[in-house]
Amino acid sequence: MNPPSALPVSAVVSFLREVLEANEFFSDLWIQGEVSNYSRSQVGHRYFSLKDPQASLRTVLFRDSMPGFQLQDGERILAHGRITIYPQRGELQFVADFVRPEGVGILAAKFEEIRLRLDAEGLFDPARKRPLPRFPRRIGVVTSPTGAALQDIRNVLARRWPLATVLLSPALVQGDQAAGQVTAALRRLAKEPDLDLALVARGGGRAEDLWAFNDERVARAIYGFPVPVVSGVGHETDVTIADLVADLRASTPSAAAERATPDIAQLDRALRVLDRQMASGVRAVLSERATSVETQLRRLQYAAPDPVELRDDISALLREMRTSLERRCSADRARFENVSARIAALNPMATLARGFAIVEKEGVKRKPVVNSTRNVKPGDRLSVSVGDGAFWAEVS
Repeated sequence: MNPPSALPVSAVVSFLREVLEANEFFSDLWIQGEVSNYSRSQVGHRYFSLKDPQASLRTVLFRDSMPGFQLQDGERILAHGRITIYPQRGELQFVADFVRPEGVGILAAKFEEIRLRLDAEGLFDPARKRPLPRFPRRIGVVTSPTGAALQDIRNVLARRWPLATVLLSPALVQGDQAAGQVTAALRRLAKEPDLDLALVARGGGRAEDLWAFNDERVARAIYGFPVPVVSGVGHETDVTIADLVADLRASTPSAAAERATPDIAQLDRALRVLDRQMASGVRAVLSERATSVETQLRRLQYAAPDPVELRDDISALLREMRTSLERRCSADRARFENVSARIAALNPMATLARGFAIVEKEGVKRKPVVNSTRNVKPGDRLSVSVGDGAFWAEVS
């Protein structure tokens, strides 16, 4: 008889490992137990066993999943992780990625595990949070269409900011299907054109009732939303992962609506105050300008001459010019008469008028004046000029 085909140990261990890791139950597991055989490697990995009175399970916590407290033997903890097989020893092993003291509770521990992981990815980074629009026109709301949260939001918006249009993207906000529906509602709303911001809200309840808003899918949908998101989940003391991712967290749905919008009544009062201030400022400016104009007019009045005085001054100047001109003319006339008299005295005709005569020799080209008997001889023809005419004579 031929022996059956034999498998190597590694093949069997690998097959079992694949079976375990492919099973969803074993890949997302919460285990509670007591720490024993605790040790820490030089590179920072923690190795220990989780045990209860009936069984023990080898556990490893790698250094990139550091706990927020000191692990030690005898510590009862709650751990999250996956089951696998350590091939070198063929041992069943629990690979933990999060541990908390047992008293915290499973939901709180799971919340902390999600929070730490998303925080490490930067989803809660304050630097990425966006400011809300000051005057939103289109506001999306993700909540239950039948819950009190929607009515509270609508009441607040109608009172504070009735100018906004509310777009409801309905979803279940409690139960096993709530996280998927909230995620889908956010994705639908993200496609709306001209959306200014979104509110994600539900009323208060137990931690289990709010758990959909701790879901990683919801957190990533809020993180990737194209416009600012305001969360208003539960009451003041309730904090969800959605609150940590949102651009702004409000304590309740009503508070979310208030934080997301301005108060139109307050704006109206502010505008009235501004209007009064502007009117007062305009009046003050006009008054100042009027005073300035009056001052300038007075200065012009002081600087400009009086018309009557100006007329009198011009008349006096004209009189002075006339007098000066008359004096000058008189002086010029006197000088003219003096010169005329002197010229007249030198005029030969004036001498002739007094009985004298001018005797000129005729027949000579230049007619020399005869002023001596030596200038003539018998027979010379002479021209004699007297005051009223001339005649000829001959020397005998």
